[in-house]
Amino acid sequence: MRQRRIAALTAAVVASLIVAACGSSSSSSSSSGSAGASNSSSSTSSSSSSSSGGSGTVNGAGSTLAAPIYEQWGSVLKGQGLTVNYNAVGSGAGQTQLEAATVDFAGSDPALKASDKAKMKGPVLQFPVAFGGITVSYNLSGVKSGLKLDGPTVGKIFSGQIKTWNDPAIKALNPGASLPSTSITVVHRSDSSGTTQGFTTWLSDTDPAWKSSVGEGKDVKWPTGTGGKGNSGVAAVVKQTSGAIGYVEQAYALENGFTYAAIKDSAGAYVLPTIPNTSAAANGIAVPADLGVSTINSSASGAYPIVSQTFLDAYKDPCKSGGANSGTAAALKKFLTYAFGAGQQTLGAGGNQLPYAPLPAALVSKDQAQLATMTCNGSPIS
Repeated sequence: MRQRRIAALTAAVVASLIVAACGSSSSSSSSSGSAGASNSSSSTSSSSSSSSGGSGTVNGAGSTLAAPIYEQWGSVLKGQGLTVNYNAVGSGAGQTQLEAATVDFAGSDPALKASDKAKMKGPVLQFPVAFGGITVSYNLSGVKSGLKLDGPTVGKIFSGQIKTWNDPAIKALNPGASLPSTSITVVHRSDSSGTTQGFTTWLSDTDPAWKSSVGEGKDVKWPTGTGGKGNSGVAAVVKQTSGAIGYVEQAYALENGFTYAAIKDSAGAYVLPTIPNTSAAANGIAVPADLGVSTINSSASGAYPIVSQTFLDAYKDPCKSGGANSGTAAALKKFLTYAFGAGQQTLGAGGNQLPYAPLPAALVSKDQAQLATMTCNGSPIS
């Protein structure tokens, strides 16, 4: 089954990255990532290898949504002389580490705000990498995937107003369904999270009560529920708790064999988080000059409503702003070149591809054009 292939792939990649981290020239380490992510070093950029030709080591931290992507790409690039250490600590922590220049890149799901950029040590480029569906997954015996839910109902569940699975509001959306009286356990993120940003943005867009009482952000004050660190932490609690419901990126839902809801879109249709439906969310999106796109609550036909974009953030001049040497800058450029080239071919549906939607060709071209502007101490990166 597909989730078994994903689990096996993730296990193999994690093992390879742990070996890579042990062999790295980095000497200091950051806090450990969430379960399922590589527990590798994220030492300062200036301590990375200065090997020429784009070999050496690059260190990143941040989004747990994107962790399986960077782990897989790191496994491939290890055979080309490039070690990619990625610490899945959440988007907020990743941005903080980039601000401090203790990593070469940050994985972040929400686009950078002006206030985020102002904290950095120099100009930062944000590169869209992929799109991932944020599932509303549940552990409910006898109930298959496809339970219909809309924004106001999910809002009432996550605010603690709906307490059992046979609540009239859920039954009204699912006439004829046999729903148990099992108590609902809400599971949410405990860390600063881009997945939380995407989920709460969707809730705020679709449920006025949620918008006025809780709102959106990487960190919100949850009215109820149990916290888990990272997508993997939320997934673990949902898996272990009968009656639980939580929001997790699709790769983690598939890996754990979860059942998940069909979510009501702006046209009134209920849409499952398949890869084609995730891809559809990118159709017709506005692309600002800094490439800070958003695919949450897309109005595109057939689009799953809770699709998060994920970005790779890096200094425009990693040497001047981030303290990197020329070898690290070359290694970072090699990683980014792969990300917006062959790496996109590893994303999609079927086979051993990772369950994320790849970028549209036009957005790939914008990433590549932006990459060409990166420098090391003002000179082109060779």
